[in-house]
Amino acid sequence: MQFSTIASGSSGNCLYAANDDTHILIDAGISKKRIELGLKSFGTEGSDIDALLVTHEHLDHIQGIGVWSRKYHVPIYGTRGTLEEIWRTKSLGKLDESLFHVIRPGESFKINNLDIHPFSIPHDARDPVSYQIESADSRIGTVTDLGYFDDSIVNELQDCDLLYVEANYDLHMLQAGPYPYQLKRRIAGNYGHLCNEMSGQLIGRLLNERLQKVILGHLSKENNFPELALKAVQNELERDFSVTKETLPVSVAPRDEAMAIITL
Repeated sequence: MQFSTIASGSSGNCLYAANDDTHILIDAGISKKRIELGLKSFGTEGSDIDALLVTHEHLDHIQGIGVWSRKYHVPIYGTRGTLEEIWRTKSLGKLDESLFHVIRPGESFKINNLDIHPFSIPHDARDPVSYQIESADSRIGTVTDLGYFDDSIVNELQDCDLLYVEANYDLHMLQAGPYPYQLKRRIAGNYGHLCNEMSGQLIGRLLNERLQKVILGHLSKENNFPELALKAVQNELERDFSVTKETLPVSVAPRDEAMAIITL
């Protein structure tokens, strides 16, 4: 299986996963043009995409859906609450409701020969999910936009070969930054985002013999730096789980460009 990020950050998100026969996107929070450029950078065309999985209805995850779906007419998968909110988002323009496919957290489904497992996450959206994707020989776990994690989320992400995990903010930068108090409280709350240290703790709970690579994503432009997130996560892993950067590769997804594709 292959995985890449086309965009990752608080201003726009789009992920790509594929095997020989199936190509999917997770979220389309950037323009159609940027998605197409990202796909072309690893030899894929927009017409190759078999499905678009949506995590939730916030604009940094859906703002490209309207234009994308009108050109490519790909099935759009999301929870009922997410799809209803997308339908109500006037800025997306006219949408073809026949493309919508309702999924339920905890109920797996197939896109060709890929198994997709959606699971609920704690975030201030209507009915948000993240996704685990599995082929015959590999498993990818993705999780962003969650204010905390618990045993149920850990259980959903067990035994992955690759993890894409949110490291949204540095707590000290958030506290000292220019955001209004209520926004700071929302970000750091139970239905907001994971800070760097919490990201490291979640990754530590998910260590397993199969795990080959960890990618940190959805970093805040205002409240984090890639170097800061990477160091904080590595410190958590080394201190509490005896895992060094030499034994587990951890990297940060680029904000505004496609990451080099990873093949498992």
